[in-house]
Amino acid sequence: MRPTDILNGELCVGGLPLTRLAERVGQTPFYAYDRTLLASRVASVRAALPAGIGLHYAVKANPMPALVGFMRPLVDGLDVASAGEMAVALDAGADPLHVSFAGPGKREVELVQAVAAGVLVNLESMREVALLASASQRLGLPARVAVRINPDFDLRGAGMRMGGGAKPFGVDTEQVPSVLKAIGAAGLQFEGFHLYPGSQNLKGDLIAQALTQSHELVVRLASDAPTPVKHVNLGGGWGIPYFPGEQPLDLAPVSDALAGVLQRMAAELPGAHAVLELGRYLVGEAGVYVARVLDRKVSRGQVFLVTDGGMHHHLAASGNFGQVIRRNYPVAIGNRMAATEREVASVVGPLCTPLDVLAERMEVACAEPGDLVVVFQSGAYGPSASPQAFLGHPRCAEVLV
Repeated sequence: MRPTDILNGELCVGGLPLTRLAERVGQTPFYAYDRTLLASRVASVRAALPAGIGLHYAVKANPMPALVGFMRPLVDGLDVASAGEMAVALDAGADPLHVSFAGPGKREVELVQAVAAGVLVNLESMREVALLASASQRLGLPARVAVRINPDFDLRGAGMRMGGGAKPFGVDTEQVPSVLKAIGAAGLQFEGFHLYPGSQNLKGDLIAQALTQSHELVVRLASDAPTPVKHVNLGGGWGIPYFPGEQPLDLAPVSDALAGVLQRMAAELPGAHAVLELGRYLVGEAGVYVARVLDRKVSRGQVFLVTDGGMHHHLAASGNFGQVIRRNYPVAIGNRMAATEREVASVVGPLCTPLDVLAERMEVACAEPGDLVVVFQSGAYGPSASPQAFLGHPRCAEVLV
């Protein structure tokens, strides 16, 4: 789904040739996100899902305000992971009834803000029950809550496992009944459950299995709920291909599993509405990171393209955001897409650390100072997930085109 349009040998993003886009932005490095690709991905997900399932955007994947504002009318709700993200969602015009707030370490002031805003809080500990009860009493508003479950199973094949075993996320399955009892005693407005067992999974059959297990777990725990379940967030974890050999996610088994879950939910949890929470899958392939070559160096036979961007802007592409063994994101010389002369080069940034690598010994078009390096699959976990203050270099820009 990444940008593939080429005009006069240049990559086009949002219909603009890369060099023209760089002039429009006024600086490098920058991230560019393509509206057409964002809308297309949401539409393709909608087409693959059975009727009756809600689609939420997980703002943590990319909280750029303009992008969140663009996504807001395309989806059914927004999921946030901080009061800062909650403010972005509300400023974008999101209905608080369709905003949920998760995170294992919510500060008291954040919980008060959430109650005042009227958003749904995904409880992750008994501590939050007491704090929300206090906030509710002070504000005269019952806190809307769901219980985030740390399930007794994990999402096999996930790049990052966020459920199963000992985890800081959510309430362990065996502790959920006592939390539900406390919610009822505190007079909080219970609405349902939230599960998010893992992320970056490219195996549709494994995601399907986790969805079925999640439903069964929610039904089991619902008998202890103080009021009927109205909302079930089944999480997401859908991955995108980054590296050679990876294949796009097959949505057929996921769709089949969801259809079965919705059918059983109608009978076992009447009145409950299920939603999916997707982040990376919706935005990851719609963005590129662009940096300019400052220098071309040859060191003992190896070519290094030194750019004005690097790990301080794109930590994930450097391999320092969850990779155990570093692998290259898809990278190209964006203004030389039609070049036939190619070479093996390493693309590095300006930082004084050997970790500052965007591409290692990768075949690219022969490049010179002034050329534009493009890192694809960069729409998720980019600037907001990177140490932009590291070593005092300038921050990158972001544009929605």
